[in-house]
Amino acid sequence: MEEIATAAGTSKSIVYRYFSDKTGLQIAVAEAVVLQIQGALEGVLRVAPTPRDGLRAMVAVYLEMIESSPNVYAFVTRDGSVESGGPLGHFLDSVTHLVALPFARELGEHDAPAPTVAHDDMAHDDMAHDEAADAAKAARDSLAEVWAAGAVGFVRGSGEWWMAHRGEPGTPDRATLTAQVAAWLWAGPVGLLARERTSTRTAWEIR
Repeated sequence: MEEIATAAGTSKSIVYRYFSDKTGLQIAVAEAVVLQIQGALEGVLRVAPTPRDGLRAMVAVYLEMIESSPNVYAFVTRDGSVESGGPLGHFLDSVTHLVALPFARELGEHDAPAPTVAHDDMAHDDMAHDEAADAAKAARDSLAEVWAAGAVGFVRGSGEWWMAHRGEPGTPDRATLTAQVAAWLWAGPVGLLARERTSTRTAWEIR
């Protein structure tokens, strides 16, 4: 706390006037940092032309911010600050939802078209179609959240490994890592979706 007070140009007693201990200061800093990162992520996602571009932009923002302030990042993410009730825990939950958005959009674009079936009762057909669409959307959103939760952990782990190994032979630069991580995250699930969509279409064509 004394080092923090010195860096801030004040006394330790002044710091303790606002923060009871180091944990209180850590929480306050974490709240400010996570809001800054979250705002940056939302900004790049909002202007991204495609879901894949949105994912890559969010990876780039995250890596850029932890590289620019490594000590702040280490301070706010250590000593149990990832607990669900803490600011970082809430941040990870909100980022999971944010990351799920482009993937859910891509899932919707990869949905296989429903087969055309003749029905005498058009009202019943419309109701069945609406129910099927609602069920498909719920399943799509759940899959997107599952994928996003894993993606957030993967990006964070990759970023922290990179921070610990920067400067070592063979360690990629930030731009290379951004492209690689985004490609790993995107190519796997989207490639699987494309294969499943092709299989579904083929099955309906055979019928």
